[in-house]
Amino acid sequence: MDYIFRLTYGCDLRQSIEDFCQKNGITSAVVVTVVGSLYQAVIRLADGHSTVSLNEQYEIVSLTGTVSANGSHMHIALADRQGKVLGGHVCYGCQVNTTAEVALRSLDGAYRLSRQYDERTGYNELVITGTKEDLK
Repeated sequence: MDYIFRLTYGCDLRQSIEDFCQKNGITSAVVVTVVGSLYQAVIRLADGHSTVSLNEQYEIVSLTGTVSANGSHMHIALADRQGKVLGGHVCYGCQVNTTAEVALRSLDGAYRLSRQYDERTGYNELVITGTKEDLK
């Protein structure tokens, strides 16, 4: 099932997406796309440890990811006033400016997404169970 909803000024982007899924009983989903803007962004960079907090207006050029009942993993690309793009892992604290239009696809009934700690990476990584064929 597909969902589309709009977040407004001041919403925490990541928390609001996770809250929407929880409130609607969605335990496994993919974020198809998000467009909108932020007035504050907190992203983790590619080294896996460094985070940056940005306190300017940014356009959300792209956001994709996965959401499960026990965690999410989303990446974002942001454009500044000059059109320069910066991206990374979406952290809590990304604050919506004018709007964020979110499109989700629920995978419930087809796949079960969860997160488990992976010693090799040091992160809670995606675990996929229950393919469509398994559920028949």
